[in-house]
Amino acid sequence: MMDAEFSAKFQINRGHYLEISSNRLNFLFPADDPSQHKNPNFEPLKNRLIRQLDVGHLRHALSTLDLMTQQNSPPDLTTYSILLKSYIRFRNFQLGKLVHRKLIQSRLELDSVVLNTLISLYSKCGDTETARSIFEGMGNRRDLVSWSAMVSWFANNGMELQAIWTFLDMLELGFYPNESCFTAAIWACSNAKYSWNGEIIYWSVMKTGYFESDVCVGCELIDMFAKTSGDLGSAYKVFEKMPERNLVTWTLMITRFAQLGCARDAIDLFLDLELSGYAPDRFTYSSVLSACTELGLLALWKQLHSRVIRFGLALHVCVGCSLVNMYAKCAADGLVDDSRKVFDQMSAHNVMSWTTIITAYVLSGEYHCLWVREEREV
Repeated sequence: MMDAEFSAKFQINRGHYLEISSNRLNFLFPADDPSQHKNPNFEPLKNRLIRQLDVGHLRHALSTLDLMTQQNSPPDLTTYSILLKSYIRFRNFQLGKLVHRKLIQSRLELDSVVLNTLISLYSKCGDTETARSIFEGMGNRRDLVSWSAMVSWFANNGMELQAIWTFLDMLELGFYPNESCFTAAIWACSNAKYSWNGEIIYWSVMKTGYFESDVCVGCELIDMFAKTSGDLGSAYKVFEKMPERNLVTWTLMITRFAQLGCARDAIDLFLDLELSGYAPDRFTYSSVLSACTELGLLALWKQLHSRVIRFGLALHVCVGCSLVNMYAKCAADGLVDDSRKVFDQMSAHNVMSWTTIITAYVLSGEYHCLWVREEREV
């Protein structure tokens, strides 16, 4: 039996502890698991609750939960888990927290499934402290889902070092990461300050076999090498070793070549892409058009321009910016009016498209045209 008052320290990360009182622990992990004797009303009420959630009647479902208790058909952990997951899916975190309070009052003993769902609830609503407290307090009930949830939360919320530490702790305890966990850990290593961990993550991926079976993990590794240190050699080695590549993979590698000063490699890879049978999308064309502009390959650029017009891709902002940029570079040849035509035909504009058309006018020396036309726009 627990003492009325006590406190416990949970290690959050290296050198940092969180002290939690007994009240806090009771809030997180309600004790006692009274045996449930389900009466005939249990299943009909539970099915009603599920139907209400399916059609988005979240508050009606909560009322049904209360009705189950009133009719001596107390909800089980599965019912609470369904409710919590639905509120997370609909991003109604306030109702999710209310269900947690009702779960505490039920005195059910929580299993890892429900605890993992609670971690997801509190992490997604920004309550890091509670999410971390639940995770730390789970002890040996922590499973792969628990670890992955925390690694992902840290990595996606600017706490890359905590994500890496948590990932390494998980490995030390004998857990094998899944796709989500690897992706988050690799993302954390994309921060230049922690890029030295990238090799560890890379070899972990290779050892566990996710590299061969998951395209997303391979893409994250490409981005980690390319974006963090500009190591296009390692990025391309990852690309070459991938047993399966989709259009996203090809486009990612082409884009990184184009962005990091390897325009010729970007064009060569684009030609390989076409030979592989994939149909380039607007993002692929945007990158290869930029590579053509960088190298001044006007003839190839015109062929690609004709193609994006034929496929109806020229109106997209990313493609339009690449087209405007090429015309801007050729402004001295009197193509600034063509640049403006492309700009006017774009379905939407952003800062990049405005900056590019302004650059075109500046390069052509037609400041007065820019002023008059901008005035007309306003």
